[in-house]
Amino acid sequence: MITGNKGEWSEIYTLLKIISDRFLFAGDSELNKVEGLIFPIIKILRDETNGTYEYGYESDLVIIKKDKEVYRIPILQFQENAFFLLSKLKENTKTTFSIPEIETFINTFKCVSLKAKSSVKSDIKIVIHDQKTGTTPELGFSIKSQLGGASTLLNAGKTTNFIYEIKNISLTDNQIIQINSIETRSKIKDRIEKIKEFYGNLNFISTESSIFGNNLTLIDSSLPKILSEILLLFFTSNLSKTNELVETISLLNPLSFNLETNHPFYFYKIKRLLTDIALGMMPSKVWTGELEATGGYLIVKDDGEVLCYHIYNRNEFEDYLLNNTKLETASSTRHEFGSIYVENKKLYIKLNLQIRFIK
Repeated sequence: MITGNKGEWSEIYTLLKIISDRFLFAGDSELNKVEGLIFPIIKILRDETNGTYEYGYESDLVIIKKDKEVYRIPILQFQENAFFLLSKLKENTKTTFSIPEIETFINTFKCVSLKAKSSVKSDIKIVIHDQKTGTTPELGFSIKSQLGGASTLLNAGKTTNFIYEIKNISLTDNQIIQINSIETRSKIKDRIEKIKEFYGNLNFISTESSIFGNNLTLIDSSLPKILSEILLLFFTSNLSKTNELVETISLLNPLSFNLETNHPFYFYKIKRLLTDIALGMMPSKVWTGELEATGGYLIVKDDGEVLCYHIYNRNEFEDYLLNNTKLETASSTRHEFGSIYVENKKLYIKLNLQIRFIK
């Protein structure tokens, strides 16, 4: 029996839904369909543990090919099963669960996996017909579902720590212990507030990971400093949404960009960062800027509608990432940040970056 969580079952739902829709509907920054930006689907490719499945169309039939096997199933069955699966996903409250009716249906064409093959970058690949250019590009997608818990865009780790020197301050050992022992719900913010009460300032030094720092510099040489300012603002204010943080930093202009001509320096650079993270940049691996198989996201909305965001329609993709993400505080114990420490008689503190989608 197949079991999975809502995110895993959402992959099968997406497959059934877009097959029955026969179109990809592009979305805007507010998760609405973009009128006039619709891509007819020619075929869908999905790599599973037991091989690659190709889904195409012939009149009102879905033609499924796997190796030398061919299955012909009415589109209506995909539509009915997508609707049924959505109702089950909405009503289920368990962490993992089985849906025997859907398992029976996908087994009719020997589909046995909820998730795409783990070694493949894309969850699904779709060949579309671009009506503007007449071309048929193959687009790779990761599937993000709002039916389950909100997923992360950038996972926290020691690699996403930013190191700050605490300047203009001299603390005794007891004062350091006193600050580090603050264990309130907002302990990192309160520790920084206590540092400020002693007239201390946080001055960004570097990222803890040189690979992550170099990845950021590759995307834009200003990014390490910009992110350090955004991170500090997050931990010293009530702001958490990415767009609100960037808007505030733009007004503060800590990098002293020439704003006379209203160039959107901060928004542009953060959009580039978010897009590269979405397309494969990870803090622990050297990023060359070369896009991998995944070029975008299919978003399963909580009403079951599926919208596509792709580098192919870059503006909508960037705006979606900016307007639908937030910073959040990860485990300070696990990732070793948020406490004052001493090195070479200087005081330091680390802050951690984690970016999550807004559900």
